[in-house]
Amino acid sequence: MTAIHSKYADFEGLRAQAVALRREGLSRRQIRQRLEIHNNDTLSRLLEGEPPPEWTKRPNAKDGTRLKARELRAQGFTYDEIQAQLGVSKASISAWVRDLPKPAPRWTNIEKMQRLEEAHSAFRASRDEERRQLTSDAFQQVGDISGRELLLLGAALYWAEGTKDKTYARRESLTFINSDVGMIRTYVRWLELLGVARHRMRCSLHIHDSADLADATRFWSEVTGVPAEDFLKPCIKRDNAGTSRLNRGEGYRGCLRIRVANSARLYRQVEGWWGGIAAGVASTLR
Repeated sequence: MTAIHSKYADFEGLRAQAVALRREGLSRRQIRQRLEIHNNDTLSRLLEGEPPPEWTKRPNAKDGTRLKARELRAQGFTYDEIQAQLGVSKASISAWVRDLPKPAPRWTNIEKMQRLEEAHSAFRASRDEERRQLTSDAFQQVGDISGRELLLLGAALYWAEGTKDKTYARRESLTFINSDVGMIRTYVRWLELLGVARHRMRCSLHIHDSADLADATRFWSEVTGVPAEDFLKPCIKRDNAGTSRLNRGEGYRGCLRIRVANSARLYRQVEGWWGGIAAGVASTLR
């Protein structure tokens, strides 16, 4: 028999020593050191049924939280409400209050739906106000636009939305189409900066046949300053009644296409401006 086995041969005697030391107030570590026991399972068997001394017990940090959870549950609070107040998991709440009777519902199903809708409405209103404030703050940051800023802005705007010359399709002229009123106004103001007179702006509508063509023409005429009678023949798109389109209704006025006559030279300038913008931005990133 090895030394370690001989030491544990008298289990009952060893247990009596361990229990006596435990009752003297020693911790498990102190008992292991005193009896030279290095196996936790063996020590647990020796001390089975023997409670630890009070000084070794750690205070439970959640005792106060558990008592508060029980108080709230007794008052009729739900798990979600208790979790919101105490910041603990539902699993912990369930373990603490499962012996308490389930509280009666405080609201009917209709009342619950009404409260939920009120909460959603308040949340949506808060988000809408936040969006409005962000938009307003951003608007104020812009301020006045200088001529140089408009020149660069218009070049970038055109290169994003206007038609461009291709080696397989020569288009050396300025042609721009969009439905956004602010964008059209900005584009027309940019053309003015470049010295393009109204009579060189060839306007035409791209619009569905379900819209009011005369009203749309008057609208875009006012936006651009180009007389309605000078508008070119519109491009009418047949409206398929079976298609679910969102651009219907009173506010729909189609897209406005503006082609600048005799603008090949101007187009090449725009191409150069955009190239300068792109190169300038690239140089700042090096």
